[in-house]
Amino acid sequence: MAELILIVDDEVDLAETLAFNLERENYRTRVAHNGKAALSAALASPPPDLILLDLMLPDMSGTEICKKLRAQPSTQGVPVIMLTAKGEEVDRVLGLELGADDYVVKPFSVRELLLRIRAVLRRSTGTAEIEVSSREFGCLKIDAEAHRVWVEGQEVVLTALEFRLLTMLLDRKGRVQSRDTLLEEVWQMPAELTTRTVDTHVKRLRQKLGAAGDYIQTVRGVGYRFVDSLEEEGAM
Repeated sequence: MAELILIVDDEVDLAETLAFNLERENYRTRVAHNGKAALSAALASPPPDLILLDLMLPDMSGTEICKKLRAQPSTQGVPVIMLTAKGEEVDRVLGLELGADDYVVKPFSVRELLLRIRAVLRRSTGTAEIEVSSREFGCLKIDAEAHRVWVEGQEVVLTALEFRLLTMLLDRKGRVQSRDTLLEEVWQMPAELTTRTVDTHVKRLRQKLGAAGDYIQTVRGVGYRFVDSLEEEGAM
């Protein structure tokens, strides 16, 4: 069945235009024009496969909605692309820190948005690329097929992008991955996003992993690496 995309934007004409173009590309759509309606639409059945979320809404901000979505078990794993006229880096970083998967600044071309939607949806269902379905490292356990992660026996809920970032670093443990490499391979798009995007997601991933967060090390001026052995933890 075609993926269902929830469009949240108070500009009615823009929302209708996006719905028309997405349906022409064989997506199903659902539309909401304010925060309250957006939360109801996100929780409705069937759940959306992706949410296009405007940052500026009449009753609550897109960042507040994103925070609420990430707090709900049924929506915490749904990919979110933020749409906003605000292009400053601080706004992008805030959205990403709250769990958004991508960020598109208005005005944008429909073609660009479609490319980003496809990339995010591809990432959200891309766990088949992981060769080993289940693995353990120290206090970290990953079940790739079930898309689940545990730290010290407690389950940690990750977004699709965070899960992909973690498994890619673990797959290449001991080897430094540059920020540009991570942008292209984890985000699966040309390195158009700033390297700050990578730093923001790694910071958020470390926080979620708690005791296992130290397994991901920063290599100054280069990028990140997953420790090759437990003896290396905390060495850098």
